[in-house]
Amino acid sequence: MGRSALRIRDLHAWYGESHVLHGVDLEVREGEVVTLLGRNGAGRTSTLRAVLGLTGKRQGSIEVFGTETIGLPTYRIAPLGIGYCPEERGIFATLSVEENLLLPPRLKGAKSAMDVDEIYAMFPNLAERRQSQGTRLSGGEQQMLAVGRILRTGARLLLLDEISEGLAPVIVQALADMIRTLRAKGYTVLMVEQNFRFAAPLADRFYVMEHGRVVEAFAAADLNAKMPLLNELLGV
Repeated sequence: MGRSALRIRDLHAWYGESHVLHGVDLEVREGEVVTLLGRNGAGRTSTLRAVLGLTGKRQGSIEVFGTETIGLPTYRIAPLGIGYCPEERGIFATLSVEENLLLPPRLKGAKSAMDVDEIYAMFPNLAERRQSQGTRLSGGEQQMLAVGRILRTGARLLLLDEISEGLAPVIVQALADMIRTLRAKGYTVLMVEQNFRFAAPLADRFYVMEHGRVVEAFAAADLNAKMPLLNELLGV
């Protein structure tokens, strides 16, 4: 694996007076797929949001491709090469698929930005629905569109929050294929995922969170040995 794409050290974060992250440490290297596991409320989504400065106060260190971002506003963090796909997807519902894909600006100097035809090749469903409004898409197609918009910008580090949630098995399989394709192209992925069956075959490494802290970290090669612990922590 390459250099560090994301390095988090002793990260604390708050929503108002609520202290939600308590000294999180994790690292994602370029070209890796890393999964954050944990029960609901463990702090996984808050970790993704804190990377982009979308929580309240933050303390600690967050380096994105070697740049310290803990004191930066969101509009200066995202152009470093981060694409965030929140659980609610965030597409423009009144715009067509193609309008959604053409809208995001490309990051300055982004050599990895995909053009629309490349995205359609990855997601044939979107090609078929290119003139359809966002409101007319299925949940799975909305998820594909949300990821496609990120790929258009040239972001190299993708933060994906529960992308498989509530989707049909055939769509979940398409998203798994997408992640494998992106890794082969050199993208870096940090994903929060409740669906262990979806995440387990995809990730190079895993972090387990509980009560706003990382309580376990291990490589994919150690997954079988860690299953008793994961059953205890997650009930998988």
